[in-house]
Amino acid sequence: MVLLAAAVCNRTGKAIISRQFVEMTRSRIEGLLAAFPKLMGTGKQHTFVETESVRYVYQPLEKLYVLLITTKASNILEDLETLRLFAKVLPEYCRNMEETDIVDQAFSLIFAFDEIVALGYRENVNLAQIRTFTEMDSHEEKVFQAVRQTQEKEARDQMKKKAKEIQQRNREIAKTGRNPGFNTGGGFGSGSYRSETTPVIDGGSNVDSPKPAYNKPSKPSTGPSRALKLGSKKKDVDTFVGQLQSEGERVSDSSKSLNAPITKSTTPTINQEKVHLVVEEKISLTAGRDGGLQNMEIHGMLKLKVNDEKASKIKVLVTYNDTRGIQLQTHPNIDKKLFTQSSVISLKNPEKPFPVGQDIGVLKWRFQTQDEACMPLSINCWPNENGEVNIEYELEQENMELEDVQISIPCPTGAGAPVINECDGEHHFDKKTLHWRLPFIDSSNKSGSMEFTIKGHPEDFFPITVSFTSKKSYCDITVNDVQQVDGGATEKFSSEIIFFVEKYEIV
Repeated sequence: MVLLAAAVCNRTGKAIISRQFVEMTRSRIEGLLAAFPKLMGTGKQHTFVETESVRYVYQPLEKLYVLLITTKASNILEDLETLRLFAKVLPEYCRNMEETDIVDQAFSLIFAFDEIVALGYRENVNLAQIRTFTEMDSHEEKVFQAVRQTQEKEARDQMKKKAKEIQQRNREIAKTGRNPGFNTGGGFGSGSYRSETTPVIDGGSNVDSPKPAYNKPSKPSTGPSRALKLGSKKKDVDTFVGQLQSEGERVSDSSKSLNAPITKSTTPTINQEKVHLVVEEKISLTAGRDGGLQNMEIHGMLKLKVNDEKASKIKVLVTYNDTRGIQLQTHPNIDKKLFTQSSVISLKNPEKPFPVGQDIGVLKWRFQTQDEACMPLSINCWPNENGEVNIEYELEQENMELEDVQISIPCPTGAGAPVINECDGEHHFDKKTLHWRLPFIDSSNKSGSMEFTIKGHPEDFFPITVSFTSKKSYCDITVNDVQQVDGGATEKFSSEIIFFVEKYEIV
């Protein structure tokens, strides 16, 4: 079949949205849609009409029509099947089938139309596949975001540590009676300074500052000086923060929350030692809205990277306390017997080195259960018929620390924004989803709740999706030491733990 266009119009032929799959002018498509109501006869049961050039295949939807315009040579049975799929897509995005709802969801509908038809020909897709394609949910993006959030948090911690060091140094200098920032070794190059004790004379005349008691360099600086100016009212901490801002950082004021995100044009890198190890875990969970865990599965991997060829002949000492029945599997080149007996990861051939500069998965594990007590975070949602919705979370594993927790609750389309009556944390609404965000959850705030009001049925608020990251391993697998195979000398190593959500739904 050759499908020329798909449109939604009202009873008078006015186009609400229209998607052309072949090259057509706007005046032509508007003329075809305007002629459609005049061609429909009364008392006929047909769902198509024909002209000399095109065929209209249509289906009434309350006050609107879903309309396909095809060539007369197309297969009418295939046209009708395609029309039914278009009619199923509309309620997915528009609840009330009103013109305003169609206009509000115009772009989402057009994207869905493009998944059904390409270049005038029907694609072999169903409704579930269309929903998946339009959501564009990417596992690689989630991994990247989890790594980026971890690196940004470490950069914030490093910034706070540096600021504390500067404050401590200033306090020590103040105790000795010296001017903070003054260096007796010749000053800061060609930059001038003004002391806090220098009087400021008002009256419109320019008064030169006293010259410093050190010799100027033989060649003056040709550009603006980047040296620190002495006697500034801002402390060195503010100067350091200003330098971060000039490099692209967004640093919150001391009176504001320190949990504000820091964005930078380039992602900061983690300082890696000669040997770097990464424990990466992802969770996939589906739970029922009335309680009960349908399925929970955790996949983990220990990755090793050797950055120095001198540290390539090593063994890794691992600790894990398995009380749940975790299934572990070593890489084929790893000595499985040695790992089983003493939890040591080493190559089968000790004389053979690990590759340098490559991320190598040396150990992977899997844990699957339907025990509700093993859930990291439980969600309980109580929607009422009168529009009141109560939702609460509970940290089930008190030893865990969850960061950047976001609970997303779908809301009825066309009902407007919900009215938040009570909320622990932050919230944000984006047309059809209410996002409940909690920067950090641990044993100190293991439970919280949110209450809001919106018109809708209890079925409208599911499925609820959850996302979070953690710097603690769920399966409690940690790296204790890295030693050389010959002699057992300890090698410097760095490690990080990334635990993130692949899928977490309350259905």
